[in-house]
Amino acid sequence: MSVTASPSTDGSSKEDRLKQYLLERAKDGEMYFKSKFIADDVGLSPKEIGALMVKLRDSATELTIEKWSYTSATTWRVESAA
Repeated sequence: MSVTASPSTDGSSKEDRLKQYLLERAKDGEMYFKSKFIADDVGLSPKEIGALMVKLRDSATELTIEKWSYTSATTWRVESAA
């Protein structure tokens, strides 16, 4: 009998998934987005994305992350720090 590993649902894997998405999208320059518009792309809720963006702003040295504006939802500005 073989055991299959199920995907981890802890915060670090979600954070890594979002970070990789942002790195890929920002590699050609800056990007602006609202969490609700990328939620399906990364498989997270807008609320989860918002919480993770705050963490990534401090920990992801490869990215520059700014809370850009708030109109019906926070807009984030992300660019590659390289």
